[in-house]
Amino acid sequence: MKLLLLLTLVGLAQGLQTRVPLKRMKSLRQRLQEQGLLESFLEQHPYNLAAKYFPGIAVEALENYMDDEYFGTISIGTPPQEFTVVFDTGSSNLWVPSVFCSSPACRNHNRFNPGESSTFLSTNDTLFIAYGTGSMTGVLGYDTVNVAGINVHNQIFGLAETEPGDFFYYTPFDGILGLAFPSIASSGATPVFDNMMMENLVDRNLFSVYLSRNSQGGSFVLFGAIDPYYTTRGISWIPLSAETYWQISMESVSISGTPVACSSGCQAIVDTGTTLLAVPIRAFRILMRRLGASSSGEISCEAVSNLPDLTFHIHGREFPVPPRAYVLRSNGYCSLGLQGMDTPTEEGELWILGDVFIREYYIIFDRANNKVGLSRLP
Repeated sequence: MKLLLLLTLVGLAQGLQTRVPLKRMKSLRQRLQEQGLLESFLEQHPYNLAAKYFPGIAVEALENYMDDEYFGTISIGTPPQEFTVVFDTGSSNLWVPSVFCSSPACRNHNRFNPGESSTFLSTNDTLFIAYGTGSMTGVLGYDTVNVAGINVHNQIFGLAETEPGDFFYYTPFDGILGLAFPSIASSGATPVFDNMMMENLVDRNLFSVYLSRNSQGGSFVLFGAIDPYYTTRGISWIPLSAETYWQISMESVSISGTPVACSSGCQAIVDTGTTLLAVPIRAFRILMRRLGASSSGEISCEAVSNLPDLTFHIHGREFPVPPRAYVLRSNGYCSLGLQGMDTPTEEGELWILGDVFIREYYIIFDRANNKVGLSRLP
């Protein structure tokens, strides 16, 4: 049944049925740190954030999920089997661990058992996703996927049979639900939201994301609707520059009115699957100097109150990110929520606008018009 969002009390109640609450939990980085394993892990698994977006480097970079803190619950099969997933606008596949997986990483996560689902359809097709830490291999199958009360029938998804090394053992999530475009899906799989649109399960061909600041609750992904409560300051619509990731063109990045990076224009990807602001190495070094941080991003907590906004100039408008958003505080220490990454020179300059940016804006991902909508939060 088509889900309608009407601006009435009844309509809003219906609209809530499409809302996936997101839990904010400890990130993988925090979990590794608590176990005293972070330093050795980073030495063994150096990575480059750009690997997620340039297949020439790697198909996927699982370590991009190191700092993710927002997770939601879906179910697969009949009767339903529940999984905690990252709702990731930077990838397009849905996959979860399966009972066929004997890797240590699978054993302490929820695993899908196709033998216990009356609606499961098997295939002979395989799924392979390369990561910096190894590879995830599995098989593809079809089943009913339930997302916030929406039943997506015959949804193709990956059943992981091997997972890469010790990395996944500590992750707070079971799998990943990709919300980017079909063009970047592995094995030609149709993404979940594309099936929602094709089956007329959402009133509008868009979804929106709200990520709460600090430890506040209320984060969500809303399918098929825009919540007017979060758009009181209006919506700025930005056309996509590519229908792969949620990619847009950016004119520049400035501090106190002076351009400091991306001065000749660059590309940016709005990615819920990346927590930090990922910036090209050269721009990263410039920003570290301008903001008074060390080369690794550490900064005096006393200096935070005097830091300026980072302003992103996109489609003729300014989108500021204040220091309260881009400075991360942990155990009495402060660091900038920015990370440098290498991008292939022929690809030009690429920025990833992760959760540090998204927490400041209610984001609308509009597939009908291939646009991203930004509405500044109070």
